[in-house]
Amino acid sequence: MRLYIFKSESKPGIGAFAGDGAGAKLPKNFAPWRVVGLVSAKRAPPHGLPRAKIEAGIQSDGYQLWRVKKPMPEAVAEETA
Repeated sequence: MRLYIFKSESKPGIGAFAGDGAGAKLPKNFAPWRVVGLVSAKRAPPHGLPRAKIEAGIQSDGYQLWRVKKPMPEAVAEETA
């Protein structure tokens, strides 16, 4: 199965995979959606996401959402006098 990669333009950090390039079944509450990539059937999805779970989500719901996690800020050391 080809996996089309979408990003939400209304909610930064929300992405989705769909089985069609139009993203017809993507949730409206995160629209508009922009297609940003394609993963062929023989390639691994980005970010180490499991293909089997993505394909299961597409089969049951028509899409699989994913979120880009913000990096944790580094701890700031405090000096004591």
